[in-house]
Amino acid sequence: MEAIAKLKNVSLSERKMRFVVDSIRGKSVDDALDILKFSKREAAEYVEKLLLSAISNWENKLDMAYSADDYGLYVKSIHVDGAGMLKRFRPAPHGRAHRIRKRSNHVTVVVSNKVELEADNTKTTEEQN
Repeated sequence: MEAIAKLKNVSLSERKMRFVVDSIRGKSVDDALDILKFSKREAAEYVEKLLLSAISNWENKLDMAYSADDYGLYVKSIHVDGAGMLKRFRPAPHGRAHRIRKRSNHVTVVVSNKVELEADNTKTTEEQN
C-alpha cells in the first residue's frame, strides 16, 4: 500500500532541496526522520513535515487500522521539480541591471510498506457455527 504527499511552491531552490532529498531516498521512515531531524539545512524542516504528512496519509488510507511502526514503512520515491520563478532586477554599475531569479520548487514523496498487510480473516460467531 502506498501513500503520497506533495509540497508545492517552497521558496527554496531545487538544488538546495535535492541535497536533502537524496539523503533519505530509499531509507526506512525512522532513519529518514532521524536524518532530517539532525540536518542543519533549511530544506530538512520542509521535508520532515512532508514525510510526517505522508506517514499520516498512509495510516488514514487504511482507516487507522495499522500503525506505520509495525509494517516497515520506507520512502519508496521522492523527487523535486522546479516551480515558478520570481524575476527581479538589481542595479549594476554603469547604469546596467542584473537579473535576480528567486527559485521555488515542488516536492513529492511516496511511502510504502515492506511487510504485507494481513487480510482481515476474522469471522463472526454466526459464521463459525
